[in-house]
Amino acid sequence: MRGTAMTTQFSTNEEAFLQIGKDLWWAVLIRGIVAIVFGIVALAWPDVTVWALVVVFGAYAIVDGVSAIVRAARARKVESGWVWWMLGGFVSLGAGIVAFVWPNITALAVVFVIGIWAILGGILEIAGSVRLRRLDGATHWAALMVAGVLELIFGLILVFFPGSGILGIVWLVGVFALLFGIAFVVSAFQLRSMAKKAGMI
Repeated sequence: MRGTAMTTQFSTNEEAFLQIGKDLWWAVLIRGIVAIVFGIVALAWPDVTVWALVVVFGAYAIVDGVSAIVRAARARKVESGWVWWMLGGFVSLGAGIVAFVWPNITALAVVFVIGIWAILGGILEIAGSVRLRRLDGATHWAALMVAGVLELIFGLILVFFPGSGILGIVWLVGVFALLFGIAFVVSAFQLRSMAKKAGMI
């Protein structure tokens, strides 16, 4: 009964999008929670070493990349912006792997790796949210846009002002990770809310 009512109320694309929201809101939520945890760790660890920062960032980037790739793969039939999130996922995954396999990485190199990762990820996130905006009912595009803009600004600051010192960089990373994570958590619950209102949850 619920499926029949939904078919008459929504178009095929809207149904598919709502199904994506029902099945994958948790993937967006995971990205947000991991970012928030990463931000808290960075802010609560004032005497962090370069090695520790690399390990924490690498773990975060890999988890973020995998969750983004999973979401994009599942959403490819309905969200026109899925390819941007897929690329963003691979960028994040690649940055995490680089962080782990680069021996004796310096503080400056860490800054540039994180900065370039953030710039590319931010651009791809913005591009995906712009495409998502065209889809009826996709109200969470704004939160994803905010996340992309924050990520882009963060990356530009790191690339153009790399000599802030390890402590300043850690604080900057922590603050932006928290903001980025909050934007994704908001987006996840918006997705879940849309699916719930449609009677799918």
